[in-house]
Amino acid sequence: MNKLYVIGIGPGGQEYMTFEAMQALKDSDLIVGYGVYTDLVKPLFPEKEYLTTPMKQEIERCRMAVDAAAEGKTVAMISSGDAGVYGMAGPILELAEGRDVEVKVVAGVTAALSGGAVLGAPLTHDFAVISLSDLLTPWEKIEKRLDAAASADFCIALYNPSSHKRADYLQKACDILLQHKGPDTVCGTVRNIGREGESFTVLTLQELRNTQVDMFTTVFIGNSQTKVVDGRMVTPRGYKHD
Repeated sequence: MNKLYVIGIGPGGQEYMTFEAMQALKDSDLIVGYGVYTDLVKPLFPEKEYLTTPMKQEIERCRMAVDAAAEGKTVAMISSGDAGVYGMAGPILELAEGRDVEVKVVAGVTAALSGGAVLGAPLTHDFAVISLSDLLTPWEKIEKRLDAAASADFCIALYNPSSHKRADYLQKACDILLQHKGPDTVCGTVRNIGREGESFTVLTLQELRNTQVDMFTTVFIGNSQTKVVDGRMVTPRGYKHD
């Protein structure tokens, strides 16, 4: 059966990819993805054939990948982070239904994990991942999820925290979180995870509310036990130690 890999490439550098992801890319004839992501992979596999589409053409991109696989090519559809976390695994599986195509989803390192490692250990206990992008999810539903996660004292990783059109969304999210979490709750931001210019900041929830971030930033909000240890963000799980 024809093969279609759906691959999470993590932040994009080879050192952040799994061996399975690298092997799947090596085995592929055609690599499909958003141009920003294919540009990260091209230096590693310059001999491959590439197919890209602009942002907001995700379904068309997936359809082209499925069609190419059905025609006999071994295809890799790539997503940043993990393909199953706000990635292309779901649409590919839906579009490939009934086609002569075997879909293999290859896990990648999502920003909650790679960014968490930069900050220290913010997600050692239960956590939620929430995107603030309302392109595909109504803001009213995002508000409910923020409220529920905060009221349950989850640590929270926020994806897509801001854009030119959503400049105040992080501030609005913090206002919801502040209804359940104290203003001194330990938070962190990581920008350009695994890429040139990587940086992180540890700050309070109140300070986060007044902080400007962009789409290259992942935001972390601690739970009631999260603390700062030597400048890093740590959420204890309760292990006993001396």
